[in-house]
Amino acid sequence: MRNRRRVQRRGPLIIYDQDQGLSRAFRNIPGVETLSVHRLNVLKLAPGGHVGRFIIWTESAFKTLDKIYGTWRKESETKKGYNLPMSKMSNTDLGRLLKSEEIQKVIRAPNKKVERSRIKYNPLKNIRAMSKLNPYAIVLKRAAILKNRSINAAKSKGQEFDLKKLQTIRKQMIEKAKKAQGDKAKKGDAHVKAKLAKLDKRKTKKKEQGKKRAAEASKPKPKIPPSPSKKTKAVKK
Repeated sequence: MRNRRRVQRRGPLIIYDQDQGLSRAFRNIPGVETLSVHRLNVLKLAPGGHVGRFIIWTESAFKTLDKIYGTWRKESETKKGYNLPMSKMSNTDLGRLLKSEEIQKVIRAPNKKVERSRIKYNPLKNIRAMSKLNPYAIVLKRAAILKNRSINAAKSKGQEFDLKKLQTIRKQMIEKAKKAQGDKAKKGDAHVKAKLAKLDKRKTKKKEQGKKRAAEASKPKPKIPPSPSKKTKAVKK
């Protein structure tokens, strides 16, 4: 690097309020620097961002700090409406504060339910997704696989491919699929019919019970003779 033949280390920093020949006295000592209180600089106080430089304060400079920056109770004299920044938190232990009972009562309970997003499969690539949209797609795929197998088998044997045979096999498969669907539908219908019959039986039972109750209520109640009082018993005696 240019002009970096000799590297000189930083020495102590002397901060003063009034010069009075102080800067001239220390200018010939290598590494020692002087600075006015009214011109404080971070590069001088902590060179290279490293805090902990040896600083010598004069008495007058130390007293003028309160006049320049003020205190927590008193405003600064040079800067208008300026005070030292105060810490807002009296207790800086955040972990202890968050675990306290006062805050835990107000905070809502943690949501531990994990909602996973479902993967949307492409029906053109996934046969299960296609079967939900079109149940007949499975039959078509099976037929295509059989066709390819029969073509390959014929080629390996050196025979011609018989398309009529494949068509008959395909028709049989379609008929089987239709029958299976019809059987399922019939079973479902029978189940529904049985449920409806049970409901009808319950309704009829309820109607009969209601009629019986109404008939019992309409019948005249037998009159119960009044029990003989004490006076009548005394007269008989």
